[in-house]
Order: sequence, then structure tokens, then C-alpha cells
Amino acid sequence: MSVNTEICEPLAVLGADVEVPLASGEKVGYAALDYAASAPALKRVWDDVAAYAPYYGSVHRGAGYLSQLSTDLFEQSRRTVAEFLDLRDGDQVVFTRATTDSLNLLAGALPAGTEVFAFETEHHASLLPWRREGLTVSYLRAPRSHAEAVSALEEALLGAAEGPKLFCVTGASNVTGELWPVGELTAVAHRHGARVVLDAAQLAPHHRVSVRELGVDWVAFSGHKLYAPFGAGVLAGRSDWLDAAEPYLAGGGASRTVARELDGSVAVEWHSGPARHEAGSPNVIGAYAIASACRALDEAGFEALEARERALVAKLTEGLAAIPEVRVLNLFGEGSDRVGVVSFVVRGWNSSHFSAALSAEYGIGVRDGLFCAHPLVRTLLGGESGAAPHHEAVCGAPEPSLPGERSLNAIRVSFGAGTPVEHLDRFLAAVGELVSDGAKWSYRSEGGRCVVDTQQR
Repeated sequence: MSVNTEICEPLAVLGADVEVPLASGEKVGYAALDYAASAPALKRVWDDVAAYAPYYGSVHRGAGYLSQLSTDLFEQSRRTVAEFLDLRDGDQVVFTRATTDSLNLLAGALPAGTEVFAFETEHHASLLPWRREGLTVSYLRAPRSHAEAVSALEEALLGAAEGPKLFCVTGASNVTGELWPVGELTAVAHRHGARVVLDAAQLAPHHRVSVRELGVDWVAFSGHKLYAPFGAGVLAGRSDWLDAAEPYLAGGGASRTVARELDGSVAVEWHSGPARHEAGSPNVIGAYAIASACRALDEAGFEALEARERALVAKLTEGLAAIPEVRVLNLFGEGSDRVGVVSFVVRGWNSSHFSAALSAEYGIGVRDGLFCAHPLVRTLLGGESGAAPHHEAVCGAPEPSLPGERSLNAIRVSFGAGTPVEHLDRFLAAVGELVSDGAKWSYRSEGGRCVVDTQQR
């Protein structure tokens, strides 16, 4: 595959001109390559929020002008998100804190006796919320192809008992960046009477997500990965199970009426719709920031954004492939379609040490560890319990490991619509130099992290 040398300009993001200190005392422009954890805010989003901030007021039930304006803005943000996700008539948008919050909300709304199905490859946010009283969970082994994933789900659902069922699946892996066959999996799930929730935390910032076309029942994503800061997220989709469930949080806003009974108890009538699960004063700025990011991405055009990202992914993967000591982690094999997320290991290096050197010596920010997807990373690194002897922790090695397991971690580089080509060029050059020449500075463990030792070189 030839790399496109005519890559269009990135979208404007905050922090593009930030300089950071190196171990040498010099300063260099920061190369932010940890988008999968938190993407920088789009300048457009920041400007929109700044323009609204002087008019910030309480939402719902306020009689004053600023309260009414803020309420209108909050509800318009809900409609903007619904359009961004191409929701069906009757679907609802609930604002949450993040994907983790959204999936825990849904877990609490599942009917008693629901059986949940999820591949072990999921992020912890979509792997763990279902482990609660009244639900059963079937974890499926990591598939090695799209076809294997589809057949594994089909087999699991064929053996499922009667009753409500839910299948949870990621749209794009937060470890490998690989795209999952969401449409095919959804068709299988629905054929067996199971509903589907899509974890779009890593998909929505990179690809258009149409709930109507994919057919999923719910979708969850986080604002901080969609270029929108301020701690907000979204759960969107079918309303029936949400309206039938007890509110996620009990309090003002979720309650329609509250009255004392003659016996001294309190009777409550809860709202239906999004308000039922949005008790308390909502994060208006967070919701507005998400809506602003949705508009900005729509206006930029996902076709153009996806084409640009494919070129950047090709540049990165081809560059890493040219370094024999580097092994890129793949679940579905080399060449599988992915978003701008790539994890890898370097022969002879602990990943925390390597990542620390990228930061201290080159001003490049990546992530190392197990990426809140421990079963998946252990599978990709061959870290089954008992597969290798345990070694003492080296600089920055994550602890604890599983009993009988060597310390495992990987390096993740991730990028998006705000990433300039120069950042990937710098990254590839830095990886090549570290592999061939080694680190210029000594490093030590401090608080579980690998840090540069400025007293030694």
C-alpha cells in the first residue's frame, strides 16, 4: 500500500502550540498522541462554550431569562446529538458523565433475568457493568476474525435460555483500533431476540455512526473522546427499558411529584423520558460541548475525515512495520480496517520505559499499560496465566500481574482529526532512534511509573 503524501490539514484543536520541557532542559512542541484516552478540544467547541458561558443559568423550571436560554440550549443539544447519531423516531438521548456511566445506567435498567453477552475483548467499561444481582453474563472468547465473531455470537445465542437478552459490542477497539462487524453482529443478535448496545467511544470520533443503519438498540459514547471536554457522555436509543426502570439517580429532576403519605412514607411519581435518568442539575456545558463537536464533525464531513485518517494509519503502520523490533498488536490480522489507534511492543524494552523515553526525550505523549482492557491485551501478548514465569518488576512495569504471569504491558499511539502529519513523522523517527541507539537518559520507577532520572545519563 502506498502512503498518500497529500494529507489534508487537521482540524484546529486547543494545545496545538503547547511546548513541553525535555529532560535536557530544552522545550519542544508537544505531540499529543493519546487521543484514545482524551482527545484535545476542538477550537470550535471551546469558542462555542466561551460564547455561551456568560449566559449560563439553571436548567428546567427556572423563570429567569438565563435559565430559559440555558434550558433551550440544553434541549437543543439533545436534538443535535439525536441527529448526529441518526436516531429513530421514539429513541431518546440521555446525557451522562461518560461511556462508563452510560453503560452502568443501562445495566441498572435491564429487566431482571436478562442474560448479557460480551466478548472478553471489550473495554472494562463495557465488560464489567453487567456483573450485578439479577443479571447473568456470558463472556465469549476473543475471536480472530469477523466471521469467527459472528459465528461465536450465533452459537452462544442458540444455547441461551428464554428471556430478555442483551449483546454489548465495541465499534472500534481501544487497544488495536480494529473495526468490529457491528451490522452483522446486530443482525445475528436480533434474529435470536437479543438487543444490542454499541460502545462507540472509539468509533464516534472517527466514523459516522448511524443507529438507524446499524440497527443497534442503544449507543454510548464519551464527550472527552469526541473533542468535547467537561465530563459529559451519551446513552441514546430505545426508551422502553429505560422508562420501565427505577431512575439511575433518585432526586430532583427525575421526580414528577413527591408527596407525604398518611403513614409517614413518601410517594414518588417519576418522569418518563430522559429526565428520569438525569436527576440533579445537569452538566449543561458538557452537553453543549458534545453538541458543538457533533456539528463540527458533521460540517467537516466524515468522508473527508475518514480518508485523512486512513492515510495517517497507513503512514504509521508502514513506518512501524519497517522496524523489525516492533510488533503491532492485531486481533483480526494485519491489514484489518482500524481507526487511529495502534498498540505495539518493542523487543528488548519494557513498554513503560519506552513510553517514558518518548516523553522525556522527544516531547511525545503516548500511553502504556493494559488500557482498561486487560483480558484483550493479555491475549494479544500471550499472557495467559502460567504461560510464562513471573519476573521482578522493571522500570515502570505495571503491578500486580496475574499469579504466575510475567509483567505485561504495551504502548498505544492514538490520533484523530486534530493530529498533524508532523507528529507521526516525529513519532516514527523517535521510535527508530530509541530502538537503534537506546535512551539517552537513565530511568527509575516512582509511584508505579517510569520517570527520567535527571541525576544520571
